Amino acid sequence: MDAHSGHPRRWQILGVMVFSLLAVVLDQTILNVAIKTIADPVHGLGATQSELEWAMNSYTLAFAGLLFTFGVLGDRLGRKRMLMAGMALFLVASVVSAYAQDPNQLIAARALMGVGGAAIMPATLAIISNVFPFHERAKAIGVWAAGVGIAVAIGPITGGLLLEHFWWGSVFLVNVPIVLIGLVLNAVLVPDSKDPHKAKLDPVGVLLSILGLVSLVYGIVRISDLGTVADVTVIVPVAVGVAILAGFVWYEYRSDHPAFDVRHFRNPAFSTAIATVGLVFFSAIGVMFFMAFYWQIVRGYSPLQSGALVLPFAAAQLLFSPRSAAMVEKYGARAVGTVAMAVITLVLAAYIFVQVDTPIWILLVLGFVQGAAMANIMPPATTAIMNALPREKAGVGSSMSNVFRQVGSCLGIAVLGAILSASFRNDMEGPASALPGEVGHAVRESIAGAAGVAEALGPQGATLLRTANEAFVTGVHWASGGAALMTLIGVLVVARWMPGKSAPVASPDLVKAESAVG
Repeated sequence: MDAHSGHPRRWQILGVMVFSLLAVVLDQTILNVAIKTIADPVHGLGATQSELEWAMNSYTLAFAGLLFTFGVLGDRLGRKRMLMAGMALFLVASVVSAYAQDPNQLIAARALMGVGGAAIMPATLAIISNVFPFHERAKAIGVWAAGVGIAVAIGPITGGLLLEHFWWGSVFLVNVPIVLIGLVLNAVLVPDSKDPHKAKLDPVGVLLSILGLVSLVYGIVRISDLGTVADVTVIVPVAVGVAILAGFVWYEYRSDHPAFDVRHFRNPAFSTAIATVGLVFFSAIGVMFFMAFYWQIVRGYSPLQSGALVLPFAAAQLLFSPRSAAMVEKYGARAVGTVAMAVITLVLAAYIFVQVDTPIWILLVLGFVQGAAMANIMPPATTAIMNALPREKAGVGSSMSNVFRQVGSCLGIAVLGAILSASFRNDMEGPASALPGEVGHAVRESIAGAAGVAEALGPQGATLLRTANEAFVTGVHWASGGAALMTLIGVLVVARWMPGKSAPVASPDLVKAESAVG
């Protein structure tokens, strides 16, 4: 394959990669709408709140903890091979999840799905970087990012449609035809690729990355479980995870065959892009998570209707992500990235003014603008990450991007959720104190609990529900302010360190290395 012209079937391969990723990205959002049904003892598994949380967290832990490892293995053993192995495991785990007989089986099957997803996600981006020449890579990654954005948005709609006509397991079985078609397309169209240099394995570095990421993410998801950071089961795992990852950096810096050369962080384009990915997903996914509760509980929309309300975000991704490369070429990554981050900050700040009865069209416009801004920052950031590394290390670069994306998302949901929960509990302290024991506790702990109690009280619960809705919206204001503050930091980071239009897009060494690989 010519490094300057790319693979002759590269655009078809890009389509296969986007399709292969569809099931993984769908699964990350589709389960949210099935949670209530899975908790039902008659129509679901009768799962407790803790079991439901672990059905989601087991996936997150496996996925985040193994992303880097599978990126390294894909570079060494073959990215196509790793992709297809991950898809096969994801297929089996989806079927097991659909037919789980109790919550523990579902938790275990979801963990297996996370392992499969961790093998799939970095391989898709690594294969794209390998088959496209340098000058087309940004456009290809823009299309890939648009596919990811659309899949995130249609997940809740798909889940809502399935639950209206089928049982809860259908939200997992929908993966089966997608994965089967993806396996066939990969086998027929996609070439294999791997690092041609037979470097020694780095088992110590890989093990440190797994232990550090799993410990860190476990501590983060405990914040979501508890609604606070001031707990030993949060502080200890996070501290241990950070310490192990610091040890990982120290070890890799001194190794003569590192799994990841940490000196890449000296490259301003790479470090800025990595930080941008984390900051954007911290804020955006955190806000999208609690807005799902706003749609369904505060505004009373069905899962299908609330999923449809995310379509403007998806439409903006579809329209603007493929065009982001042209914007960067015309104005430069720094200008485009700074404006995009500033717009995201303004949108998140606008949520501070959302009320219980805010006109829906305003929220739809905010979703569209946010989607358009993310479409102009995520593809350039991802391209900068991939371009900072030679093609033979594409799997590691893709993994690093996805690790920061996943950790940022987990942190956003946990930290912003904790802010919202603290505000909600404070405002509901008075109404809850007038109710007996467990009932008062349910009202104080969450908007879902307060809505359930209000429904049981019948007409007398109207005042309680109104108070709970207002308390939740106040919490949204605080959480949105926190999200906007994080992306404001992102504005400053991008404006200061992202390369401008006149900066070289790649070093001569990188271009020379890519030509040698091609």
